[in-house]
Formats: sequence, C-alpha cells, structure tokens
Amino acid sequence: MDMVDTHCHVIASDRQRYPWSPIGGKPSAWADSRPVTAEGMAARMDEAGIRQSVLVQATTAYGYDNAYVRDSRARRPDRFLAVGTFDPLAPDAGARLADAVGAGGLAGVRLFTSGSTVPVQGEWFAAPQTYAFWARASDLGVTVCLQMRLGAATRQLVEVLERFPDARVLLDHIGYPDIAASPARAGKEVAELACHPGLYLKLTHRNLEPLHAAGAEALEFLTPVVAAFGAGRIAWGSNCPAAEQSLPDLVELARTVLAPLPEADRAEILAGTARRLYPALDRPGG
Repeated sequence: MDMVDTHCHVIASDRQRYPWSPIGGKPSAWADSRPVTAEGMAARMDEAGIRQSVLVQATTAYGYDNAYVRDSRARRPDRFLAVGTFDPLAPDAGARLADAVGAGGLAGVRLFTSGSTVPVQGEWFAAPQTYAFWARASDLGVTVCLQMRLGAATRQLVEVLERFPDARVLLDHIGYPDIAASPARAGKEVAELACHPGLYLKLTHRNLEPLHAAGAEALEFLTPVVAAFGAGRIAWGSNCPAAEQSLPDLVELARTVLAPLPEADRAEILAGTARRLYPALDRPGG
C-alpha cells in the first residue's frame, strides 16, 4: 500500500553550516542522541518502503532557521517536501509567509507552541497579532502544522478555526489526547472538533503507541474519530527519529493499529490525505 510520511525530522552533521538555536533554549534529547541526516532518512525510507516524506523542521534543534529542511528538499525533490517553523507574530508575517512558501521552498509551515523543550502551552497562536498570518495562510491555501496540547489551549484553537474557517490546520500528534487514560473519552473529545472543516489530524507514534497498548479498546478512539472527521482528514506521520523505534517498525505499528479499518480508510490515512494537504507530492508511480 502507498505510504507518505508526513512527519519526520532531519539533523545536519555540519553544525557550523547549520547552527543550532532550539526553541526553549535547549535541544530535545533525541536530537542529541539519535540524529538522522537527510541522506540517512532517505536510506531509512528505502528500508521501510516509503518513497516520499515531509521533513518537518526540528524546532528543538534549529528553532526558526529552516535552512536545513529547505536545502534537503532542494537536493532531493524526488524524496522530500519541507515544512518550516514559522513565527506568526513577526512583523509583516503575511508577506513573510508568502515568501516562505514561494521562493523560500516550503510546502507548509509549523507553529510550535508546546513540546519537549517548551513545557508550558503557549496561547500566542490565537493572539490578534497573528490574524494577518492566518488570513494570508487561508488565502494561499497553506497547510499549517500546529504543535499544541488539547485541553490547555483547545479554546484558542477553536477561536482560530471559527475566525478563519478557510484556514487548513494539521494538528500534530492529534494534540496529544490522553488515550492511555481512556480511549473512549479521548476519542469523544477529539471527534467534537470535527465540526471545523479546516482541521486535519496528524496521527503519529505519540498516538499509535497508546492505541496499540489499548488492544481492542483502540477502536473506542478510532471509531468515533474516523467517523467524525473521515479518513480523508487524517494523515499518518512516523515522527522518526524522535520516536525510538526504527522507521520499518513505525510503519508496522501504524499498519497494525489501523488494520481493523476498511482498506479505503487506511489508504487515505497512510497516503491519500497527505497528497491533498501537500499537492506537490508525486502521485504513486510518478
């Protein structure tokens, strides 16, 4: 089955050419302990049977300097697209966004509001100062990956989606719903957000691991979420190498957890949705 990885990270071996400046002031543990270059990622993709991947900026290494993902895309356009971290509070954010996804070579952008090096959930992504960014993102049809945690900032997410209904938001790691505590409750909470047509979900190992551990109860999460959003608004991403498993193991994890779903739904989650979110991706066999 065709697969597109919408969420992997690369780290350059040359720190002089690509200096680190992590958001939060310190790098994530995985960036230090198990970095993977773009060349290494291509080799892992070959091993896992993945032809194309979206390189999502390693924000906890490079911050807002997207040079390495842009250069990696430019060197291997047959294998990679690039999504760069972006500051929507920056002056002239709308014009900067147009440049970033035009001549800048980015296929999309990422807002990093919470994560391993930013433990406090930021709400700035919904501040009035970001409205110019969201308006331009809507006009340009840019996919905006949003790294945040549901619960702490769900209200702000809803405010953005209501104010900018044409914005296309891809929620990294599905916003970290607490699947381990209760798959059914987590599924209900996520499914309630499906009324916003511009919201898409990025299903990664952060969700697949607790779903796998839940066994048959995983369907108590998957069933309402897929029914509410439709498989066409859910995209798989490996999170390699932030995930400790190998890329082939992460592929197998996704296939195992999604096995109870109809084949058409699995095809959408594993590749079809990605190709609509990022039209620059080749078609199978292209």
